[in-house]
Amino acid sequence: MAHSGISVLLEGTNFMRLLGGLWVTVKIAAVALIAGIILGIALGVLRTFKNRPLRIVLRLYLEFFRVVPTVVLLFLFYYILPKQMNFNLPADQLATLVFALWVGAEMSDIVRGALISVPKHQIESGKAIGLSRFQLYWYVLIPQSINLEIPATINLATRVIKTTSILLLISVMDVINIGQQIIEANNHTYPTGVFWVYGLIFLFYFLIDYPLSWWAKRLEKKRLERENG
Repeated sequence: MAHSGISVLLEGTNFMRLLGGLWVTVKIAAVALIAGIILGIALGVLRTFKNRPLRIVLRLYLEFFRVVPTVVLLFLFYYILPKQMNFNLPADQLATLVFALWVGAEMSDIVRGALISVPKHQIESGKAIGLSRFQLYWYVLIPQSINLEIPATINLATRVIKTTSILLLISVMDVINIGQQIIEANNHTYPTGVFWVYGLIFLFYFLIDYPLSWWAKRLEKKRLERENG
């Protein structure tokens, strides 16, 4: 008689292993987001400068990470570049690097869009009182653009978290990889265990992503109400 599928989650240390895999997933996403947001803010500011060569280079950087699928980037950094450049990093660190560069590219576009959306009279007022370029960005443009950036940044965070599901392709021991190992090891004893394992993984992702999506929509709604009110 086949065992109940849900029992696979309670077998041995399976549940704790899944939680450990979830921690790896969250850690990679969190570190990549923090590093990528910092990088993206700097690049976004630079993209508003009138230096044409610089803007072209940064635009190409953005388009590269937009056009090339994330899975291809992971393969490039994990399988090809280490051999060509003779360096070796653990899979989780390489994944964090790839995701941070991707977040930096996307964040630069969010920041640039928010900065150029600041009303012109705010910029002219800053110049009128003698603010330098640095002071203009620090005291006027960046504070005024934050409300525009937050909803888009939260949406970007949900995309990053969901995209971590491909990390098993480069052998990162994330929640998906751990879940697959548990399924393969218990397939004969718990034939329906696959539904419970992936069901729990789905629940993990939902509990992380849904509140963020709800928060982003709420912030955007409040911003539109303020503008229309």
